[in-house]
Amino acid sequence: MSEGTEGLRDRLARSSEDAIGKLAQDLLENPLVSGAITRAFSARERAVQAQETAMGALNLPSAADLERLTRRLRSVSQRLEGIEDGVDRLDSRLERVADAAPGSTDDKLAAVEAQLARLTQEVAQLAGAVGQAPAPVPREQERLEVDAAPKPAPRKRTTTRKSTGSRAKSSS
Repeated sequence: MSEGTEGLRDRLARSSEDAIGKLAQDLLENPLVSGAITRAFSARERAVQAQETAMGALNLPSAADLERLTRRLRSVSQRLEGIEDGVDRLDSRLERVADAAPGSTDDKLAAVEAQLARLTQEVAQLAGAVGQAPAPVPREQERLEVDAAPKPAPRKRTTTRKSTGSRAKSSS
């Protein structure tokens, strides 16, 4: 009996799928139904455009804006995770190098400070051996003037006579 019910069930499922497919096809071929669907989709699109315009006027983000922002935030988050991983790898490498290096950085720093103290003492000894202060500069050398161009002598004002009209015409 179970074989007969499965066969019947399969036949009913196929026939109902065929009937629903034929009904959908007939509805889509009907000009009245297809026109109504077209008008409904165009009305939906106009409503979406009006909503985007209104939200833009109110300076509110649309769903598309929020989706772009979400994708951008995910991208930045992934990049940040990559940077964190790189910093972790670099930190572990630096720890290995520090462990493998002979002597610690504290020892090296102490050696540099000791050398600096010795050099400071040597400089102080040399300064004491040379003298307390450098020799003073003679007064003549304190302010040397560079040869400056001589100042021109003041001019005497001369009065010039205005030429008469006939001389001016003949000279030109």
